[in-house]
Amino acid sequence: MTRFGLQLPSFTFPDVPDDHLFERVAEIAQAAEGSGFDSFWVMDHYHQIRNIGPPSDPMLEAYTLLGAVAGRTSRIELGAMVTGVTYRNPAFLAKVVTTLDIVSMGRAILGIGAAWNEEESLAYGYEWPSTAERFERLEDALQICRAMFTQPRSSFQGTRHHVDGAFNVPQPVRPGGPKILIGGGGEKKTLRLVARYADMWNGFGDPDTIRHKLDVLTDHCLDVGRDLAEIVNSCLETTAATESQEEAKVRRDEFKRRRGVDDSMLPSMLICGVPEEVGDAVQAFVDAGLDGLIFNMRAGSSPEDVERAGRVLSERFGP
Repeated sequence: MTRFGLQLPSFTFPDVPDDHLFERVAEIAQAAEGSGFDSFWVMDHYHQIRNIGPPSDPMLEAYTLLGAVAGRTSRIELGAMVTGVTYRNPAFLAKVVTTLDIVSMGRAILGIGAAWNEEESLAYGYEWPSTAERFERLEDALQICRAMFTQPRSSFQGTRHHVDGAFNVPQPVRPGGPKILIGGGGEKKTLRLVARYADMWNGFGDPDTIRHKLDVLTDHCLDVGRDLAEIVNSCLETTAATESQEEAKVRRDEFKRRRGVDDSMLPSMLICGVPEEVGDAVQAFVDAGLDGLIFNMRAGSSPEDVERAGRVLSERFGP
């Protein structure tokens, strides 16, 4: 079964005042659940990122928001795409995601990565360690979170982090704890950690790039005695299912203008067109070896936009 997730990367809705912002987010999550998406994601950022909008655009804290969305949904899985490892103590993060799992009755996913947004981190007063240290922190966090997801009390001494008899009670609802997704495509560090620790991987790129990354991940899995089939693999794309070629052209031109890219970069970033075109583009990623895709919707997208995309995917790939 092909899996499809929906990420909401923007909280900018020109017709929605701040005191109704969560209601719009909940409506979009409910539309995703009702139209066949199996996961709902938000970014773990405090400022809007520059390829989506200016840093002054609205941004909500990920896990507070996901906990509220859990109360408005019943089936769809919930996660942050992806949690920056430098933003939270790993044991605290394990407690937060465990709480989300309990509130959602077993629907939490821990998406995590080595963090990249130096500007945002420094603005909020966080340290900004070297790349090597951030990956050491990530490897520690992966082990601490897995331990705390699977046993009531954990002790662990890592390179940068430790826990000493940390209780995590109650335990997560999902058997074995929330699935752990690592985001990123670095071939030497990130994909090695995916092979060793992750249940899920999310990358970026066009189908040829994804095929290559999966070959690299396969090699890392062989090194640790693991089967690639144990890992659910996806990539993040932006999508717009349109009713006409003319509308698709408008959406593509808008995307290029917002992102500052040309036509050559679109296949790795945007799936846009009438239903048959969207289905064919998604199929190319599936043929490259992915188990599914996670889709951004453009800023200001409505619940009806989400429902249209979900119907297109469900009609082509099944519920």
